[in-house]
Amino acid sequence: MTVRLLGLDPGLQHTGWGVLESTGNRLRHIADGVISTTPDLPLAERLCQIHRALTTLLDIWKPDEAAVEHTYVNKNPASALKLGQARGVVLLTPAMTGIPVAEYQAMEVKRAVVGTGHADKTQVADMVRRLLPGAVVKRADASDALAVAICHAHHRSSRIILAKGYLPA
Repeated sequence: MTVRLLGLDPGLQHTGWGVLESTGNRLRHIADGVISTTPDLPLAERLCQIHRALTTLLDIWKPDEAAVEHTYVNKNPASALKLGQARGVVLLTPAMTGIPVAEYQAMEVKRAVVGTGHADKTQVADMVRRLLPGAVVKRADASDALAVAICHAHHRSSRIILAKGYLPA
C-alpha cells in the first residue's frame, strides 16, 4: 500500500516541507519547498501565513500522514517562544484536517537518514538526495523536512511489522 507523507521542519521565518510516497521500503519524492513569512509583520499575522500556506499544501498534496521535527531549545527565551508558537501552528494545521501527526527529535531524524545522530546539515542533504533520486532540493529547510518524512517512513514500517507480530530474530 502506498502512503503519502508530509514532513515538516518548523520555523517562524522559514518552515520547510517535503512530500514523499512510501510503498513498503521504497520511497519516492513528490515535492518540497519552504514557507517563508514576512519578518516585519506582527507575530499573529506571520503565524497565519504559515497556517494558510500549510492548508494550501494539504489541499494540493493530500498527505495521509504528517511528521514534524522537534526543535531544539534556543538560548534566547523570546526566540524559543516564537519558534514554539510556529511549531504549534505546524502541528495543529494537519491535525485539524484529521491527518495523524508524528513527532521526531532531530537526532532521531539524523540517525534514520544518515546513520548517526550527530550528522551536519550537509550530510543530511546529501543522504536525502541519495535516498530520493531525482529530488533537487535547493533549501536546507526543505531537505530537513524530507529527512523528517524519511524518518517517519522508516519508523512507520517498523511499527507495522511489529503490529503484525513479525518480531526480529
